[in-house]
Amino acid sequence: MQITDIKIRKFFDEGPMKAVASVTFDDALAVHDIKVIYARERYFIVMPSRKNPDGTYRDIVHPINSQFRCELEEAVIDAYHVQLVAAKEDESEVGVLT
Repeated sequence: MQITDIKIRKFFDEGPMKAVASVTFDDALAVHDIKVIYARERYFIVMPSRKNPDGTYRDIVHPINSQFRCELEEAVIDAYHVQLVAAKEDESEVGVLT
């Protein structure tokens, strides 16, 4: 299974959650609401989850093995950094134009 697209849908300035991403696999399956978190001096991802009646959370979708989890996490965090830089460049260009 190959990651064919990663879109950072929303950025956050405040708090540990830095972004929300969507990832497409094999141009056939999309997973939405993957969160990019920065805490304890590192970035990591949190998979989409739902709240159980007892107040705990359970992942809706998740990698089965650590190798793929590392690959997915690295790809999403790399895309986050690339798209964050591009968004900041766009903001600075708008400021210059106005």
